[in-house]
Formats: sequence, C-alpha cells, structure tokens
Amino acid sequence: MAEPAKYLLGLDAGNTVIKAVLFDLSGRQIALCALDGQSSAPASGYVERDLNELWDNAQNAIRRCIDEAGIAPGQIIGIGCAGHGNGLYLLDRAGAPLLGIQSLDARAADLAGELSAGAGEALHQLCLQKPWPSQTPTLLAWIKRHEPETYAKTGTVMLCKDFITYQLTGRRVSDISDMSGCGLTRMPECTYDGGLLALYGLSDAKDKLPDLLDPAEIVGGVTQEAAAVTGLLAGTPVITGFFDVISSALGSGVVSPGEASIIAGTWSINQVFSDAPVHDDRVFMVAGFGPQRFVNIESSATSAANLEWYVREFVERGAHHDDPFGFCNDRLGEVGPQLDDPFFHPFLYGSRLGPSDRAGFYGLAGWHGEGHMLRALFEGVMFEHKRHISVLQSAGVSFDRTVLSGGGARSPHWPQMFADCLGVPITVAQARETGALGAAIGAGLAVEEFADYEAGILAMTRPAREYSPDPSRRVFYDKRYAAWSELSERMREFWSTLDEPN
Repeated sequence: MAEPAKYLLGLDAGNTVIKAVLFDLSGRQIALCALDGQSSAPASGYVERDLNELWDNAQNAIRRCIDEAGIAPGQIIGIGCAGHGNGLYLLDRAGAPLLGIQSLDARAADLAGELSAGAGEALHQLCLQKPWPSQTPTLLAWIKRHEPETYAKTGTVMLCKDFITYQLTGRRVSDISDMSGCGLTRMPECTYDGGLLALYGLSDAKDKLPDLLDPAEIVGGVTQEAAAVTGLLAGTPVITGFFDVISSALGSGVVSPGEASIIAGTWSINQVFSDAPVHDDRVFMVAGFGPQRFVNIESSATSAANLEWYVREFVERGAHHDDPFGFCNDRLGEVGPQLDDPFFHPFLYGSRLGPSDRAGFYGLAGWHGEGHMLRALFEGVMFEHKRHISVLQSAGVSFDRTVLSGGGARSPHWPQMFADCLGVPITVAQARETGALGAAIGAGLAVEEFADYEAGILAMTRPAREYSPDPSRRVFYDKRYAAWSELSERMREFWSTLDEPN
C-alpha cells in the first residue's frame, strides 16, 4: 500500500490579506484560501489592524485550505509563514494582543527625521539601515514617547508573521530575516545589540524582544488549541518564518549570490543576493537569512499599486469590465512606444527621494489616448524600479540573473519592458504565490525533505516564461529614462509647495 502523499503549508500575511496555500513536494499548488482583513485609521497617518481579526482570518484560511484540498491534516508535514516586514505588533505581558501597526503607517515621520539627524550614521554603521517612519524600532520609540502606558504594558515586540507563529505554537519568537530587515540587529552578525537599541532610545526594550532564531528552524508543534480552530493536526512542525520579500524571492527561484529578484507588487522590491552585506548608506536595507546569506534591498511603494489605483478609479467604475487588468493590457498593446509619449511619475504614495513627491501624467497631447497613458504608467513604474536597481549597482552589487514576480509579472507587456530597459534577460516564475511557496520551502528544509535552500528551490520552483532584451530598444529607454529623471528633479520644488500649510 502506497504511503499517503506529503504536503507543505505556506502562509503569507500581508498588510491586509492572509493566504493559506498548500503545496506538494514538487511545488504544485494544491489549494489556496485568501481572506481580506480591515485596516483602521484612528488618526491622520495611522494605519492599524485588529490582531484578533488577523488570527480569526488566519485560522479560517487554514481550515478552508485544508477542506478545499480534501486531504487528511496529518499529511501536512511542515508549516511556514511569511509576513510583511516592519510595522509593529505588540503582545502584553500575559501574551494577549495589544497593538497592531501596519507598515504603511506614517505617525513616526517626525521622529524618524529626528533619529536620522541625531544618530542616522551611527545606526547605519550597526544595522545597515537608517530610521524611517514605518520601521519597527522607530515606531516602538514613538510609542515609548507618546503612549507610555502602552509601552509599559508591552510584553513582546513582534512582526506580522511572528504573531501568527505565536498563535500556532504558543512561542514568542522572531527570525533573523525580519529582525535584520527592520533594523533591530547588528550586521552582519544578525544579533540583538544593546548599543543599537540605545541609539533608538530603547535601552530598556531588550527584555521586550522575542527569541531570535533562524527562519527555517522548527519553533515547535501546533498546539491543541490552535489545532482545534484551524483543522491542523496538533504537533505539526512550524518554523520561525520569513520576511516576505525574502520568502517571495525564494519562491520565485532566487537564492544564490549574484541573483536578483524584482517584485512588482504593491511595493517596488528590488533585491540582490550576496554572501556578504553591502555597506553603503544609499541602499535602503540589508537583511540576512542565514550564514553568508544576505539580501541587499532597494524598495518603495511605487510599483503595481499605481495600476491598481488606475483600475479602481477609472476602469472598474460601474462594473464595466469583467477583466479590468486585461483591459488595461489590451489598451497598452494597441500602441507602440514613441519618444514623444507622455510620462508618468508613480508616486501616488510618495517616494524614497521625498515624502512630498506626487504622481502625475505629463506631456499629454490631443493625439494621445488611453493606451498611451497606460504605457506611460507601466513605463514610469518600471523606471522607478530601474532607479532602485541603479542604486544597488552603484553600491557595487552585481547580478547576472533576474526573476520578476508579483502582480506585474502577470502582464504580457511589463516583463518585456523590464528586459528591454534593464538590458538583462527576465524570467517570470511559474508560481503566483511566491511568498507562501518560499515559506513552504523553508518548512521542507526544516523537516529534512531538502538538504538546503538550493535543493528545495530546485524541487519546488520552475520558470514559466523567459524574456530576452531587444537591443534596439535600449537607446530608446535610455533617452526616455533620462528625460523622466530630469522631470522628477524639476518637479520636486513644486511638489514641496503642495505640503505647505494654507
């Protein structure tokens, strides 16, 4: 009699959506359930979530995923969770949910500027990151200053996926990829450091930090309480989990030094793997996920979120299109690129170069139609990815292989535009749920189905499409990018006036 098939469960906890995805050991997606949560804005610039709702959604997603797959829970041999980085998730001293702040929150903008001015260089020397508004230690320092009662009640500081792991296992832990990605570890050692905490004004916070583990380390088994509400088998191994951008790279097939992962999702994520971290204060952050395994990251909220906004505001009104993103791709495909095409800045949610930066279409003429505007939007998003990649390259990071994932990778046009503009071949991963798949690969490594990450990736990932650069387009995009960049610089003085008080 044949042994029952084995499966790995990957969880992906974003800023709103929680996904439970079941994979077999070849990486084939067996079942998926995604549930959307609600954010709240109790004050201007605040973006919070109800942690009880997050856990309710997680347990329901897991149960529905298992039901859809029609498997016995005991066939799941390991569980891994990936979650959005930064933000701030707090438990009280008894282990009850206290506060959930998402990584879109801006309440600590002034404090981030204050910390950067006073200790930015010293902080970068230790953690290879400077303070920014949604960064975990900056938010914690803000809570300490402005909500001392909440700070006093805090028992454990967590990241998003840590809260899910805690609910599954009862253990308060985090992993080095998330904690290094939020600037809370000394680099390259990926360890907590008292001097680093002191620079944030958090010398008294060391006992609030969770145990720090390897992302593919088994934390423990699913508790009886968690099993009862999720449908999982009690005792099923659960790993610490991953910072989601690293998990997404793993799930797209990227892990070795010299390989690059570009994620065109809500955020523009541009990351190059290396065996040593890059020391350059122009680079947004460096995260580590194992011995001699580092990811150098340039990112901002400037990617496919712009297309999502366009679809929501102009295409979906009145439910005119069953496939609004397909509609946009079709309109773009009807026009060819021209040097006098309009430009678009993808700064609907600001940019890394200036919080006052705004989005806009420029250079429109009477002969331009919707296809030209969409081409400008696609191109503008791609140009901001290119700017991030240029920062990494100027810091000495090189790569010879690039995989594109995220919602933008599903477009029939965007991958080729990336290949033509960057001048490198672009691979699109077969898996859509790369974050969950990366977490599942980590779980497979932990339960010894795979000898290392490379073996797990070989077994569970594969490319879907390859795009080669068209050399004839390189000069065209170089000219367009130079004009787009100059326009960005000229607009900044004007953008800054829009933030001035009336």
